[in-house]
Amino acid sequence: MVRINELDPSASPLDYYGSELRRLREAAGLKQAQLGGIIFCTGSLVGQIETAKKVPTRDFSERVDAALGTDGVFSRLVGLVLKSQLPHWFQAYAEMEARATFISTFQCQLVYGLLQTQGYARALLGVDQPNKADELVAARMERQRILKRDHPPALWVVLGEAVLHQEVGDRDVMRNQLARLLEFSDHPWVQVQVLPFSVGQHTGMMGAFNLLRFEDDPDLFYAEGYDSGHMTANSQVIRERSVGYARLQSCALSTDGSAELIARVMEERYGHRTAPDGRTVA
Repeated sequence: MVRINELDPSASPLDYYGSELRRLREAAGLKQAQLGGIIFCTGSLVGQIETAKKVPTRDFSERVDAALGTDGVFSRLVGLVLKSQLPHWFQAYAEMEARATFISTFQCQLVYGLLQTQGYARALLGVDQPNKADELVAARMERQRILKRDHPPALWVVLGEAVLHQEVGDRDVMRNQLARLLEFSDHPWVQVQVLPFSVGQHTGMMGAFNLLRFEDDPDLFYAEGYDSGHMTANSQVIRERSVGYARLQSCALSTDGSAELIARVMEERYGHRTAPDGRTVA
């Protein structure tokens, strides 16, 4: 059993968040249950977060800031907390992704993380780490906040057609995920193209990869394996993969044609929802 007095605030962003929550709650003269009542959660949840047993969400943090009048302290801290939940080897890429002005990605198996729904992300992340699914999903949703900034990065996504057919979660999860992709059809900074099966062999068959561009820094290439990521600014790699990405774009369907294919797969393959009792409903 972890005792709050034994927590080291410098041990991690989560520990620091918990210690600050306890300190400022007590300074306000509130017990855990009282704060929970104000922010519409249980005192037990407040206690779990204070003892670094549970990761706070952004919604929780914003409610705490409002309740304690802490001028956005926890809304700022939660970004660091959620980033710390990402795999260690992925954190460097996430930091560069957040700084990029232009992101190009080819995905042959999965929807790119910035476009995933919570249901889709939970199904993926829960396969290997079911006990950490909540934290990992929250961290992935936090990454997506860059698309809501006043000046978001331009994001160009090429998806292999297999991504649309690989059922992740269940039919409802996939229908919602494909519907999410369609929501970006009119987005000024996000473009989604599908590389159809009919293309045959192509330059992306070695696997998924990303290209990041910045205002003042060199371009970066990123690819990942099962438990590691490879990032490089090598000019020859950037040149070769940039040409390869241009070829993928030229072979892919137009954005309008891609939207039509996504909509067709969504209706034909995932068009019926599943009722709680397992029945298929319209």
